[in-house]
Amino acid sequence: MQKLPLNFTIIISRTDSIGDVVLTLPMAGYLKKHFPQCRIIFVGRNYTRDVVALSEHVDDFISWDETHTLPKAHAIVHVFPQKQIAQAAKKSKIGVRVGTTNRLFHWWTCNKLIRLSRKNSDLHEAKLNLKLLEFLDIPTDVKLEEIKDYYGFSKAQTLSEEWMKLIDKTKTNVILHPKSKGSAREWGLDNFSELISSLPENDFKIFITGTKDEGEQAKLLLVKHKNVTDLTGKLSLKQFISFINNADALVAASTGPLHIASALGKKAIGLFAPMRPIHPGRWMPLGKDAHFAVLDKECSDCRKSKDCHCIREIKSKQIVDLLNG
Repeated sequence: MQKLPLNFTIIISRTDSIGDVVLTLPMAGYLKKHFPQCRIIFVGRNYTRDVVALSEHVDDFISWDETHTLPKAHAIVHVFPQKQIAQAAKKSKIGVRVGTTNRLFHWWTCNKLIRLSRKNSDLHEAKLNLKLLEFLDIPTDVKLEEIKDYYGFSKAQTLSEEWMKLIDKTKTNVILHPKSKGSAREWGLDNFSELISSLPENDFKIFITGTKDEGEQAKLLLVKHKNVTDLTGKLSLKQFISFINNADALVAASTGPLHIASALGKKAIGLFAPMRPIHPGRWMPLGKDAHFAVLDKECSDCRKSKDCHCIREIKSKQIVDLLNG
């Protein structure tokens, strides 16, 4: 395996969801800390481009939706295993190709294999990602509370006047993101309704976000609470990121917006089921004001159901206390 120059170019490949990408980006900051002259290229999907663009540590972004070829690089780390990308890396003759031992195709497409299994791990997703950098002979057992320092989310765009005028500087501006597009166990609209009723209008301004379809699903909630501002289906991802950056807090299940808010340093409150591998030990938000709520029990009877009573039993008072804390 070739020795890397000080100004090496490395590709980080992660082509899955927004939350996963957010928890992968500290790799870029950690690389820049140890190798400030390195160049970092992130390979992702079109819908994560605006998230990757937040990081000051990423030098270039390549959308795998637009091209199935890779640029010249000294190394590539397959954070999210994709056979097609692994094959392209080998075809491009990238010198150091890093993958995990538990993907059969990595055995013939990669020349550096890391023994790492995510499925049954007790480690947080961000810590698992950093372990893939051990081939560089740098410490990879980073303390969880330190990982937030490596996001580098300094490039959020200015919020346009159209949306900025909705922010009330005299109140705590709270974004509630009740749905998850099926990617996480959900707290339920009834619980969000109870939370809204528990937050004094004089102290809190509340926004409901999500896709247009999710807005339709939450229609009864929006009709019931005339004091909330409905933003469902109205913001692009770039606008949504800027809006989060100007709000004070966000409450959501284990979704991309939760991790974006925490990485931006906002009060981010995650709602979780106590079930492996989706428990907060693996997916809690990481940030200077990040929190989570979860029942102190083992969730097993609803493992095969998306309708998880273990997450729905989280009391709204706990979320109110976190918002007031």
